Amino acid sequence: MSENTITQATDNIFLDLGFSAEEADNLLIRSQLMLALLHQIKHHRWTIDQTAQHLQQSNDQIKALTQGKIGEFSVDTLIAMLNQVGMTVKIEICPKVA
Repeated sequence: MSENTITQATDNIFLDLGFSAEEADNLLIRSQLMLALLHQIKHHRWTIDQTAQHLQQSNDQIKALTQGKIGEFSVDTLIAMLNQVGMTVKIEICPKVA
C-alpha cells in the first residue's frame, strides 16, 4: 500500500501546475480579469450576441471567454473589455513573501 503525501497549495494554482513564476502570475491575473468580466456578463444577463455587441467582439471571442480559453485573451484586451462594461481595474504591487 502506498502512502499519500499532502502538499500545501500556493496562492497561485498556476505555480502548482508547474508554470514558471512569471507565466503563473500572468495567468492568474488574466483568470481574475476573465472571472470579473464573466460576473458582469451574468449580472447584466446578456446573451452571447448581446455581449459581443456590447464588447465589440465576435461571437467566437465571447464563446472563448465563456469557455475559459485564457490563451485567447491578453491582459490589455481584458482590461479594455471590463472598461466597456463599466468596470475599473486597479492594480496592487506588493513585495514577494519568502
